[in-house]
Amino acid sequence: MSIQQLHSAEELEQYIAKSGKKLLFKHSTTCPISAKAYEEFQSYLKDNDTDAAVVLVIEDRPVSNKIAEDFGIKHESPQIFLLEDGAVRWNTSHWKITQSSIKEAVSQ
Repeated sequence: MSIQQLHSAEELEQYIAKSGKKLLFKHSTTCPISAKAYEEFQSYLKDNDTDAAVVLVIEDRPVSNKIAEDFGIKHESPQIFLLEDGAVRWNTSHWKITQSSIKEAVSQ
């Protein structure tokens, strides 16, 4: 299962516009909490066929900021969103990002 990396506002918009449920992960490459959350995210994806994308919050800050603005959800990192039909169905951050919390959200 490959995770698409979003580097631009255009890529973000195209990803959000795709139909079906998809996950969007905001990852800080300098944060140990984010590293752990990213492992959980990857573990979930190994066993589940859900579209997934990641934004590196430091490297691609404009994209990260756009997510917060477009969805009206305060920026955190790490942070994960479940998107469906262009809207956020679920989101959480930090230690709450686990394989089981993602699985539960996607199966709702």
